[in-house]
Amino acid sequence: MRLKPGALLRFYSLCGILVQVAATKNKARGSQGQFPLTQNVTVVEGGTANLTCRVDQNDNTSLQWSNPAQQTLYFDDKKALRDNRIELVRASWHELSISVSDVSLSDEGQYTCSLFTMPVKTSKAFLTVLGVPEKPQITGFTSPVMEGERMQLTCKTSGSKPAADIRWFKNDKEVKDVKYIKEEDANRKTFTVSSTLDFLADRSDDGAVVSCRVDHESLNSTPQIAMQVLEIHYTPLVKIISSNSWPEEGQSIILTCESKGKPVPEPVLWTKDGGELPDPERMVVNGRVLSISFLNKTDNGTYRCEAKNPIGRNSTEYVLIVHAFYRPPKTGHRILHASYNLPLRKFSLYKLADITWHIIKI
Repeated sequence: MRLKPGALLRFYSLCGILVQVAATKNKARGSQGQFPLTQNVTVVEGGTANLTCRVDQNDNTSLQWSNPAQQTLYFDDKKALRDNRIELVRASWHELSISVSDVSLSDEGQYTCSLFTMPVKTSKAFLTVLGVPEKPQITGFTSPVMEGERMQLTCKTSGSKPAADIRWFKNDKEVKDVKYIKEEDANRKTFTVSSTLDFLADRSDDGAVVSCRVDHESLNSTPQIAMQVLEIHYTPLVKIISSNSWPEEGQSIILTCESKGKPVPEPVLWTKDGGELPDPERMVVNGRVLSISFLNKTDNGTYRCEAKNPIGRNSTEYVLIVHAFYRPPKTGHRILHASYNLPLRKFSLYKLADITWHIIKI
C-alpha cells in the first residue's frame, strides 16, 4: 500500500514525537541516579574554606554553588559573584569545587550545591567559622604580697567561638577550685571568658609560677599561656644548728643560726639568758655563727638567736649544758669495756645516762 505524501509527513512527525518522548523518559530515569554530594566544612577565622560538590553520574547537567543568602557564586566554571576571595578550584561534569579565602565570621552558614536535573537536586554544606581567642592576660597581682593576704588573680580572653576553656596551673600543677564566667561579645558571635584564682598567700608560694592556659579547637593543640611569678614577703624562719651534740669542758662548740625570710633578714642578734654574751673573748660572733671555745660550767644557759626584716622578727633558743670531762682512774685496774646510753636532748629535757662498768683486776 502506497501512502500519500501528506500522510507520510504526518507519519514521520509522529515517529519524531515518539522518539523525543522516549528520550525524555530515559533522561528522567537516568537523572534518578544523579545526586550532588557535599560535606560540612570547619575553618578558622582568616583561613581558607574549600567547598566541593561531586556527582557520580552526570549526563552533562550543570552544577552551581550558592551562599547562605542564596546568591550564586559559581555556575559551572562561570563566576557569578564579584568577590575576590572566591575562586574556582575545579569544574567538570562530575565536580564543582571553589575556595573562599580570608574567611570571616559573617561567612558562616549553609551553602547549597544545585544539580540542574528535572527536577533540580540540591545538597547542603554548613560552613563553620571558629573565632580565635585573643592572648590571655592575668590581672589582680600587685607585687609584693604579704604572707597571709588573700590573692585574686583573673585571667581573661576575648573573641573565641565557641567559648574557650581556661585552666590554672601553679608550678605545672593544675589548680581545680576556680571560678569561670562566659559572656557573649557585642557581635553576638564570639565570647569573652574569664576565670578567677582565689587563695591565701603563703611563703611556699614565693617564686612560684602561676600560669593561665587557654584551650580552643582553633589553636591546633597549641594553647595560649599567660604567666605570673609570685613574690611573697614573710617574717624570718629561724633555727639553731649545733656542731657538738655532747659538749664537754675544755671543748669548743659552734652554734649556727639559720634564718630565712623575705626580704632577706638583717644580721642576727645573739644573747645569753636574756642579756649580752658574758665573755666576748671566748664567745665570738661572726655573722650568723656563734663560736664558744674552752667550754666550762659557767657557759651553761639558754642562747637565743633573733632575726628580723621589715615584715617582722622571729627567734629561737638553744639550751647549752657543758658536761664534765671524764679522766680514767690511775689505779692498778684497767677498764675492759664500758657500755652506756648517751643522754637524749630536746631543748631542756634530758634522760640520765645508764652506765655499766666492767672492771678486770691486773
